[in-house]
Parts: sequence; C-alpha cells; structure tokens
Amino acid sequence: MNLIILGPPGAGKGTQAEQIVKDYGLVHISTGDLLRQQVADGTDLGVKAKGYMDEGKLVPDQLVLDMMRNRLSRNDVGKGYLLDGYPRSIEQARSLGEFASIDNVINLVVDPSVLVRRITGRRSCPKCKAVFHVETKPPAKDNVCDNCGTELFQRDDDNEDTVTKRLNTYREQTEPLVEYYRSEGKILDIEGEGDIKDIYGRIRSALG
Repeated sequence: MNLIILGPPGAGKGTQAEQIVKDYGLVHISTGDLLRQQVADGTDLGVKAKGYMDEGKLVPDQLVLDMMRNRLSRNDVGKGYLLDGYPRSIEQARSLGEFASIDNVINLVVDPSVLVRRITGRRSCPKCKAVFHVETKPPAKDNVCDNCGTELFQRDDDNEDTVTKRLNTYREQTEPLVEYYRSEGKILDIEGEGDIKDIYGRIRSALG
C-alpha cells in the first residue's frame, strides 16, 4: 500500500504518520529527512542540494524528484510507503505519477482557528527537546519543563502572524493537490480534530 498524507501545518501529520507506518509496516519517507540523509551521505544529489541549501535557496523540484525516484527504487519499500511532505504541488504530483503508483491520499481536515491555537500554544524545552502545549499538554509548573526543570520557550515561527502566513501558503500552493487527487478517486478526507487516538481510528476505518 502506497500512501500520501496531506494536511496544513499543525494538522498532526507527523503523529499520525508514525502510527500508520508502524501498524501497516510501511516505510515513512519525509522530504526533509530525505534531503538531510542525502546531504549527510555525500551523494551526488546531496552535494547538489547542499549547494542550494547553503545559499538559503529552495532545492529545485527536479533535484527533489530525482531523490524521490532514487529512494522509491530501493528494496525496502516493497511492502509500501507513506510520503510525508511530498508532493507539494500538482506539477510534483504529475511527475511522481510517472514512476510511482499511489493508492490513497490521507487528507487531514482541521479548522484554521484550531491550527493557530495548536501551533501558537506549543512550548519547547531547549535542553531536552520536550514539547508541551499550554492547553492540551501543559507542564506541571508554569513554563518549566517537567523532565529537566529548564525554562520553556516559544519558537520564533510559532507566533500567530507567522502561522497565519504558513497556512495561507499551504492553502495557495498545496491545497490544489487535494482536488487533483480527488479527481483520481484517491482522497480520504479525515476529520483531524479531537483525540489523537480517535483521529487515527478514522484513518484506520477509511483505509479498511
């Protein structure tokens, strides 16, 4: 089974993806992880990508596509895979379709106001990297890490203005993918609000 998971920032893609690959025996392929691994391994593609990244530029679509093609040609994806963070545009989806067969696309649907609360409420520990949330997972002592007692902080890009811009970018660039895959009969709309286990239960039911 080959899957894609879609959803705006804060929709919980990473959390659900982790459970899906565990239960279904799939390989989790994240664009960010793939880029970092290629760079770390010093592959030809990784060296090229690093050149763009070092200059603060986006890695070109064709380079990412070549990495994805290379990754999906490996033997470990025989039982299937879950793509997370790719494709991001209809053009990328069309290119992907030339060498990969996608069975279903999980689309996490969450109200924008909920997404803003989720992201702006996150607090992180700079020491042990634990993550808390002022509403859903508050620390026992206000703004202090439960694990190591370090003062928590809010990431610079977790403020409301930045989050709103990220959501707008997603809506403009990536949401058209939903209709693209819907026209192919592959979209599974999943309500992404509520308890994490309940959301995963909806995904399980949709996948059958």
